[in-house]
Amino acid sequence: MLIDILRATVRNKLALFGVVILLGYLLMATIGPVIAPLDVVTRWEYRFQPPSWQHPLGTDHLGKDTLAQIIHGSRDVLTIAVVTALFSILIAISVGAVSGYVGGKVDAGLNGAINVFLTIPPLPVMMIAAALFAVADVVSFALLLAVWMWPALARAVRAQILSLKEREFTEASRCLGLGVFHIVFRELVPNLIPYITIEFVRLVREAVTASVGIMLLGLAVFSPTNWGVMLHLAIFHTGAVFVPRAMFYVLSPMAAIVFLQLGSLCFARGLEEVLNPRLREYE
Repeated sequence: MLIDILRATVRNKLALFGVVILLGYLLMATIGPVIAPLDVVTRWEYRFQPPSWQHPLGTDHLGKDTLAQIIHGSRDVLTIAVVTALFSILIAISVGAVSGYVGGKVDAGLNGAINVFLTIPPLPVMMIAAALFAVADVVSFALLLAVWMWPALARAVRAQILSLKEREFTEASRCLGLGVFHIVFRELVPNLIPYITIEFVRLVREAVTASVGIMLLGLAVFSPTNWGVMLHLAIFHTGAVFVPRAMFYVLSPMAAIVFLQLGSLCFARGLEEVLNPRLREYE
């Protein structure tokens, strides 16, 4: 089945385009820092240099290479986004699956909690939480983001579980005396893997936007090579936005974010066409 999905993905141009972009970012985050080491020495004479052969994206306010910072910052951005998406999926599956299968007062309570979280705008709450609590590591920052990113997926999982729990194989599992945990997480949830995979890509994309936005506002302290921190420094501290020849220092992290979002969006849409038979019928 996995081989069939891979073949279908390769045949789908949109999914393949997204895969190529995401693989490029993955390589940049893993082997990029080895190929392009970061020079930490301050060189004022090279401050805000325009693009050149030596510095393809110019330099920053300290004379450091912008491209090297983009490459090294990709590891932070991708790690935070992936860990956030994993935390969000774990919370959503646990809440949505238990709520849908158990029903009764448990369902009413968990569904009420989902509705409460859905009514709260996530980004302002994330900003307030980041300002109130110290988030200086990947895990704490990912948890802060994930707490507000799971409700929509939890509601979708709950709806799917409500449908699946009436199927024959679920009734057979009950007749065999299998426990709730086994039925929910070994029999029902595996049927949602294709949908959860697509949602994982969506959550990664949203986590990138949220994390970079919070760092842009200076509400989380991370490496100065993080794209959000680079934008924060360029806009609020170094005056790069007012220096014409420093525009590449300002635009480079923006372009990195845009292409990452584009790759994620194309991959998610293409993957949905691959995994959804109804969409494949109209190709």
